[in-house]
Amino acid sequence: MPVRILTLLLMAFAACQVQARTATASIATIRAPGVELRDVRVRLHWPAGATSGELRVEAARIEADALGDGYFDVEWECPLARAQDDAWQCAGPLRGKGGAPMRLAVDLSTARTDAALTQGDARLALHRNAAAPDTTSLRLERVPLAWAQALLAQGWPAGRIGAGVADGTVALYTPAGRPLRLEGRLAVAGLALESEDASVAIGDLDGEVVFDYRQPAGAGALVTIDGRLRDGEVLVGNTYLALGARPVRFGLDARQLPGGGWAAPRLAWQDADTLSAEGSAVLAADGGLERLELDARSPVLAALPGRYLSGWLGLAGLSDLELQGSAGVRVRIDAGELRLLDADFAAVDVRDPQQRFRIDGLQGTLRHAFADAGDSGLQWQGGALYGLAFGPIRLPMRSEAGTLRLREPAELSMLGGRVRLDGFTLRPPDAGAGLRLGFGLELDALDLGQLAQALGWPAFRGTLGGRIPSARYADERLEFDGGLSMQLFEGRIDVGALSMERPFGVAPTLSADLSLHDLDLLGITEVFDFGSITGRLHGRIDGLRLVDWTATAFDAELHTQRRAGVRQRISQRAVQDISSVGDASFVTSLQGRLIGLFDDFGYRRIGIGCRLANEVCRMSGLHSAGEGFTIVEGAGVPKLQVVGFNRDVDWPTLVERLAAVAAGDVAPVVD
Repeated sequence: MPVRILTLLLMAFAACQVQARTATASIATIRAPGVELRDVRVRLHWPAGATSGELRVEAARIEADALGDGYFDVEWECPLARAQDDAWQCAGPLRGKGGAPMRLAVDLSTARTDAALTQGDARLALHRNAAAPDTTSLRLERVPLAWAQALLAQGWPAGRIGAGVADGTVALYTPAGRPLRLEGRLAVAGLALESEDASVAIGDLDGEVVFDYRQPAGAGALVTIDGRLRDGEVLVGNTYLALGARPVRFGLDARQLPGGGWAAPRLAWQDADTLSAEGSAVLAADGGLERLELDARSPVLAALPGRYLSGWLGLAGLSDLELQGSAGVRVRIDAGELRLLDADFAAVDVRDPQQRFRIDGLQGTLRHAFADAGDSGLQWQGGALYGLAFGPIRLPMRSEAGTLRLREPAELSMLGGRVRLDGFTLRPPDAGAGLRLGFGLELDALDLGQLAQALGWPAFRGTLGGRIPSARYADERLEFDGGLSMQLFEGRIDVGALSMERPFGVAPTLSADLSLHDLDLLGITEVFDFGSITGRLHGRIDGLRLVDWTATAFDAELHTQRRAGVRQRISQRAVQDISSVGDASFVTSLQGRLIGLFDDFGYRRIGIGCRLANEVCRMSGLHSAGEGFTIVEGAGVPKLQVVGFNRDVDWPTLVERLAAVAAGDVAPVVD
């Protein structure tokens, strides 16, 4: 550090005041409180009758245990002159191993010591009064913060200063038998700092700081810091702070622990009405958080996501989350595990701009203590999930044995029916695992028509109901036991093996198996504008996988099944649509010339299959038909047969054909 070089060379300069024209001195060790100079060589040459001389000082090693590592092979050479007030003056280049050249100028008398160290536009000025020899005053002008790297390494070995300058004053106290002390007031501009593993990074930070640093003999350092921050960016783990022009006030008291690590009995942060926090912390030698007690409050939540939470929200795919209202939280963490969480919410609105979810009017308290049992409760006025509105709910909670539980089932209205939540449990992240939750879910008479309208689907008719006795969320994966049953098109669709990955994150993925039972084909074809087919449809869709709500894989097989009293007829429009979608032709026998006279035809069976993988749909039908496969097997007069020929169909192309069918833009092929 340049300050240490400056201080020690001045001591050597004072030691070389001799009367001889040419004098040399070798000093094994020069000690002063907090600093040590080793293997010092001084040469003074003053020609007879001259008004000035030359001074050269060399030191093999300079050490200051409180300030960091030593400096090696230091050299200073300058023209020496005597001023009118009996002071010595000398100015010249200063060089040290591994450092850039600087210029050192001194003005030394029996009453005072003044010096200035410069490098480019950086200037560090020193003043010491003989009446107070234990006090050294420093003034900094555009001094690079990298000069303080050795001092930083004493408290944080992994920290690296990359850029930034400081202006201000520093006082160094080195009284004999008492702790070394540094105190100062600095303005910092453009600070860039990073840890070796990049888990902590500061960029382009501006601010002012008042500090007090003490190094008691045989004990850890004591630090007090208070200041203001303006502009800049701070990254600590996944927490990213984007500071704007509005100043943030902060404070810190810290004590270095034996063996490394720090205890901070005072932490303070004040960011206007966005966030205020007070607390204490203990950090391990490796920087890990051993203990934290924090009381934080945000009277106005609107600025909180963009200013403080963007790192965490980005990991969850919620980087644009919007908040309104106010909230507060008390947190205690011991040995890296959450021991206490006490949060309160007042008129909080939560909105996802991508319209995946919304919560209106969140109120209440949430209390979780690892060791103690206690009750709390939350409620909201309403909201929406993927565009599906839901009503108010009350959530009475109980904290016990490290787990939050729902004290009694909770119910809300949704899609004209009811959703009942029971068995809800939540276990916060700990040293062994992340967030885990479980719940049971019951759906009663949810209107599929409203669901279809909200999601932009065709106008389905029917209800959705069923019970999921148990669901579990862990490691961004939501798994359901049991299943759901949808009553629609006068039949039933059962949903099983249901799970979701990243339900609120980037590219949410849904997996499920579907089983279709006795659906009314006429209702289906009317909804999808797929001509007209009467009959009853059965089938399965196994291994369905939707990524960001787009199908990427499934194995589907659909077929008709006779039912007493139900006619099986297919319209010419439906035949044309099937032919267009499946690269098929409809084929007749001698009755082919009569086909244009009929609006619909009887059929015996309809069956079609598709196995989707890697954007290719492997098509199949009722049975093989030469090089093709039969999709529609006719009955009666005229008797027709629809045969598919292309077994491998590009999935995007197939989707385009389905869209063309809905638009009525199809043309049949007749053989």
